[in-house]
Amino acid sequence: MTDLELILQTIMNSLIASSFTAIFAVGLVLIFGIMQVVNFAHGALYMVGAFSTWYLYSELGLPFFVAIILATLLTAAVGLVMERALFRPMRGNLFGGLIVSVGMMFVLEVLSVYLFGQGLMKNITPYFKESWHVFGIESVTIAHSRLFVFAVATFILVAFWLFMSRTRLGWAMRACAQNPEAAALQGISIGKISMLAMVISAAMAGAGGAVMAPLVRITPQMGHSVLITAFIVMIVGGMGSIEGALIAAFAYSFFHTFVTTYVGGEIATILGLVLMLMVLIVKPTGIMGERESV
Repeated sequence: MTDLELILQTIMNSLIASSFTAIFAVGLVLIFGIMQVVNFAHGALYMVGAFSTWYLYSELGLPFFVAIILATLLTAAVGLVMERALFRPMRGNLFGGLIVSVGMMFVLEVLSVYLFGQGLMKNITPYFKESWHVFGIESVTIAHSRLFVFAVATFILVAFWLFMSRTRLGWAMRACAQNPEAAALQGISIGKISMLAMVISAAMAGAGGAVMAPLVRITPQMGHSVLITAFIVMIVGGMGSIEGALIAAFAYSFFHTFVTTYVGGEIATILGLVLMLMVLIVKPTGIMGERESV
């Protein structure tokens, strides 16, 4: 592979990684922006989506696309229960919401061990087995499974943008994130909007886990690494800023993928944290963050 082909391959890999990182991080930012909760269980919801897809597809034999849809709906239902049982009683208590989210993370991980066992990781036979030669170059290929991840992530992001910018519920969610007191005075139910935000956030995490299931090792702790990445993206983009999260997701994914390709994965992670610190030194509120919390 020539240098040009390696660069082109890395760009393709970066696009795939950035699309997944974006849907995962946007869900995390959505919860913080509306509910003021740092949801440490977000990575566990990603794990629930992956485990559910594995069980429905590999164990029960359901069609792959049906398994993805059901896994996403199941994860959204878990998010709904979390909002009603855990986060709603802790509304206004940032530290309390943080603690219950950490507790829920461990509960979901232990529950997955109890249901599916600990030890050998679960694997899914890829539904798509072919690869695409980018621009007809034989040495630059993208597996169709990864193209599927990119397509699903792009669809989710576009649908989310249309929902937030073109619907009354989306406008209500923006209003709650910007000024919850003023939104409440306008008749917007903060409880209903928080519940909807949690369901959407959980569905994004579950869908990410579902489409990534054939490409990763499915274990109870699989959400830890993606959660760290999402936190870096959220901080760099600006706490509570969805636009900032999208920009940071693409920038960080390209940076991390290129460094991984040319140097190594561990160095890429370390430099990613250094990059986060540099951004915060220059602009403490993040790329799109504001000094006053919303």
